[in-house]
Amino acid sequence: MSKKPVVIGVAGGSGSGKTTVTKSICRRFSDTTILVIEQDYYYKDQSHLPYEERLQTNYDHPLAFDNDLLIDHMNKLLNNESIEKPVYDYKRHTRSEKVVPVEPKEVIIVEGILILEDPRLVDLMDIKVYVDTDADIRIIRRLLRDIKERGRTLDSVIDQYVNNVRPSHLQFVEPTKRYADIIIPEGGQNHVAIDIMATKIAQILSSK
Repeated sequence: MSKKPVVIGVAGGSGSGKTTVTKSICRRFSDTTILVIEQDYYYKDQSHLPYEERLQTNYDHPLAFDNDLLIDHMNKLLNNESIEKPVYDYKRHTRSEKVVPVEPKEVIIVEGILILEDPRLVDLMDIKVYVDTDADIRIIRRLLRDIKERGRTLDSVIDQYVNNVRPSHLQFVEPTKRYADIIIPEGGQNHVAIDIMATKIAQILSSK
């Protein structure tokens, strides 16, 4: 691949439907066309901290992310170089020893709650999307995900939402909506908006 990949940022609050939007876009293209980079994979390594301290991590705060590594990897992909994407272990609350080999593709979707918060990341994006979903829907989705997929208890998820997720959303996530080129209400249920996004991507690819 000789031409620079197209970079699309998909932001929005936790449980807003970012992943559903991303998957819906990907389904409209071949597996060789789109690469997805999740900001969730780039939480900082905390292996140097005692487990009790790791439990206090606010995963919805900008300082929880290793954006330096994410930006370094993005620049490598834009230069058509492969990377080794980190993997985060949510049960141990630190980075796993595993990595995922990743090759560059024509379109790179960067997905995460705070990808529009860091100007360095925003500068790398050709299209910026914010998925806007009501708070009650977002908390229900987060409850189901964290209990089923991350082994959390109901009480711990609610406590985290009240003390970390909601305040961080209001302070850091919601304000980044102003940087979006496109705002998608109701996430993956908004088929019209997803169709428009897919059409735009196809136009960009055909003109390259």
